[in-house]
Amino acid sequence: MNVKDELVRYYRCLRQYGLNDSHSGNASIKDNDTVWITPSGCCADTLVADDLVRCALHEDPPDAASLDTPLHLSVYRSSPATGAILHSHGPHCIALTLAGQELVPVDFEGAYYFDRVPLLDIKYEDYLARSPAEVADALGDAKVAIVRGHGIYAHGEDLNLAYKWTCALEASAKIIYLARKDMPAGGS
Repeated sequence: MNVKDELVRYYRCLRQYGLNDSHSGNASIKDNDTVWITPSGCCADTLVADDLVRCALHEDPPDAASLDTPLHLSVYRSSPATGAILHSHGPHCIALTLAGQELVPVDFEGAYYFDRVPLLDIKYEDYLARSPAEVADALGDAKVAIVRGHGIYAHGEDLNLAYKWTCALEASAKIIYLARKDMPAGGS
């Protein structure tokens, strides 16, 4: 499978498994000095490889690219081992961070995978200006980062690893959510 087809497959998985709605999130893969990214406003259900936008790693992105493209490029530039980035909107992760508290996995796998999950508080009106540097900095020593009220950014050497981190974090958040929901009043 070529890198573009693989990117479309993983982006569709985010939609299929409830980590994005039909038109949310974005995904990219690095292929040497080329980055392929989902276009702005694309639909995961109908996206095909030919729709992906080609970006040069060390140039400004084309207009058709996702609004998060500067963020993706910043992560790739600051973390050369990164080969793929997935941005998703896992509902449990977002819900648990709305109050401004970091998500700390309590389940075995989550605690094993994530030493820490940086939580960034970036206001909507400042997002495009601040997110590239702040998310890249947060991912410098973490597998995932969450922008409060917005979503998760996961990176890895390849799409499979970025997807693993995305799914594992949302599963941890769901476990925390379910455990809190079932606790008697006055529980911690």
